[in-house]
Amino acid sequence: MPVTPDTLRALRRVRRGTLPRLLAVTGTLIALLLVLTCLALSTGDFTVPLAQVPRALAGRGDAASAFIVQHVRLPRLATALAAGAAFGMSGAVFQSLVRNPLASPDVIGITSGASTGAVLAIVVFHVGGASVSLAAVVGAVLTAVVMYALSWRRGVSGYRLVLVGIGISAVLGSVISYLTTRAEIHTAQEAMLWLTGSLGGADWDTARPLLLCLIPLLPLTVALAARVLPALSLGDDTAAGLGLRVEAGRLWLVLAAVGLAAVATAATGPVTFVAFLAGPLARRLSGRGGPVLGTAALCGASLLLGCDLLAQHLPGGSGYPVGVVTGAVGAPCLLWLLARAGRVGHGG
Repeated sequence: MPVTPDTLRALRRVRRGTLPRLLAVTGTLIALLLVLTCLALSTGDFTVPLAQVPRALAGRGDAASAFIVQHVRLPRLATALAAGAAFGMSGAVFQSLVRNPLASPDVIGITSGASTGAVLAIVVFHVGGASVSLAAVVGAVLTAVVMYALSWRRGVSGYRLVLVGIGISAVLGSVISYLTTRAEIHTAQEAMLWLTGSLGGADWDTARPLLLCLIPLLPLTVALAARVLPALSLGDDTAAGLGLRVEAGRLWLVLAAVGLAAVATAATGPVTFVAFLAGPLARRLSGRGGPVLGTAALCGASLLLGCDLLAQHLPGGSGYPVGVVTGAVGAPCLLWLLARAGRVGHGG
């Protein structure tokens, strides 16, 4: 099917018509992040008044406030924002590429691959710190390669990719369960804490590698998506007719999205449902049918930071892992999405 100049002009008019709403949504999300940032830096067991936060950031406040803000809360904040943005953009890319809201890294096995690599490092090789993070990245990339290879049938269809990913996730979940049940008590506890997903141990040694990885990954993903996704939305044959190398473009975009999910998981553990929720939320807010990667990144950062604040201040303990809160928020959304898909499938 040829793409006529009239069609392209109509698409440009649609995009121009949604620009004011997109700008308003972006501004609102940035304002929300600023509010959450102020709360994250000022609240906690040691309260720093909001008026003193800028002085503490600059190192001109009292010594206790400066230490708490700069060395305890700021690296945790940076990790939450960076990992949330990476999860959000990765989920939006997968969902747009596969055209399925279930196709997020924590559903189709990418996060399970990272978790398997980390648990192997902890339980079998008895290492920690940066070695666990590196093992998580390697596990995620290897899982993506296997998933892509098993999905290949003279090309990759989104439906087959999701099914293969869910199957791989189930297998890897069994591997993780076996490893943790065979480990010693303290080693199993360490692995289970990592598997929950937490920002409690975030420091600059955690945040700095994540930020350095995202400096090239985020713009690379945006550039690839801007080239590949609009053409693929017209169909593979039309995209090829427009000069896109379809399978190569799809593969590079998958690798970029896997990289985002892998480095975020390496920093925080498998924080569930952030990648799953950010894309649909961004599309609902912005009113666009296509990929909204920047908005999805902002939604992911807001979700992770907001859930982390909630986890720190829930009653009944001295704080919960953020993965507990994101799971409690995301699981009902997943059930609602599955129920809605079932009604649509039956004509209702």
